[in-house]
Amino acid sequence: MAKSKETFNKRDKEKKKLEKKQEKAAKREERKATARKGMSLEDMMVYVDEDGNFTASPPDPKKRKEINHEEIELDIRKRQAAAEEDARRNGVISMFNTAKGYGFIRDLASQKSVFVHINAMHGEIKEGDHVSFDLQRTVKGDNAVNVQKKS
Repeated sequence: MAKSKETFNKRDKEKKKLEKKQEKAAKREERKATARKGMSLEDMMVYVDEDGNFTASPPDPKKRKEINHEEIELDIRKRQAAAEEDARRNGVISMFNTAKGYGFIRDLASQKSVFVHINAMHGEIKEGDHVSFDLQRTVKGDNAVNVQKKS
């Protein structure tokens, strides 16, 4: 007697494939049955009111406010950066390695650490000295430039 060429796994896979196909067809028919045919575009529209909530009624044109697009600020850092760059800052040298030629200044206003290189300094400076400096923004972060020791 010869064995069947169809194994149990093959039959099982075919059976699962057929079940999936039937489930898909049933879901498709269900979607067609519950579809909103005959609804107009106005019935499907959703509006946003002045508070940002969704409503079915259009907004009142009397409540409309004109907004100048130039006044909208998406990033507060732009305004802060412009204000910070104009002012001369004060700080204390928190760490400075004379052998390597770099260190950090603790900004007195924001208490942030700012990198400083020996090329940006005017005169001899050591740890603990009070200094004034300008801030320069770089890709890696803030750098102190025009560093001068306060007397």
